[in-house]
Amino acid sequence: MSTGSEFGVGLVRGINVGPTTAVAMSDLAASFEVAGFFGVRTMLRSGNVVFEAPGVVGGPGDDRAGVVERELAKRSGVSARVLVVPEKEFRRIAAENPLLDAGDDFSKQVVTFLGGEPMPKALDVPAAESIAPEVVAVGRQAIYQWCPLGVSKTRLTASFWRQLSPAATARNWRTVLRILEELDARG
Repeated sequence: MSTGSEFGVGLVRGINVGPTTAVAMSDLAASFEVAGFFGVRTMLRSGNVVFEAPGVVGGPGDDRAGVVERELAKRSGVSARVLVVPEKEFRRIAAENPLLDAGDDFSKQVVTFLGGEPMPKALDVPAAESIAPEVVAVGRQAIYQWCPLGVSKTRLTASFWRQLSPAATARNWRTVLRILEELDARG
């Protein structure tokens, strides 16, 4: 890592989930590079990026996520929200997952990242019995879910998700672990 820089994670919402949201990984990487990030590595074709950046990632006045969004739309024609998460924050959110003992199928364990957005104070979380066997836990900057019936069969309604920032984006636990491995490999 270069002096005066830090690692970060880019989480792009809703790309490569159908033909109208197709984005080439080369366009995704180039969009991050235009925003001033370097050592850019895209992962898993689902909008995951690990990078190094000069200065503080995601701090006040840091509009690099906006630059990536505009460049990505210009290059690919796809409009997508981008979260830029400092490595330390990404690691903290992962470490605070209270549902790791809920089940061992990591494709059914989900973390919804809010980026730098604080959790809404009046978040209306459904009663546990109304969404069982699904389990939901609210963290400082993330929603954690265990979806034993599968993510596509979540009992959380669209109205629940509309309470969050429009940039909020989810990753299954398998993907979170893969991003952590890449961060570890970078040192």
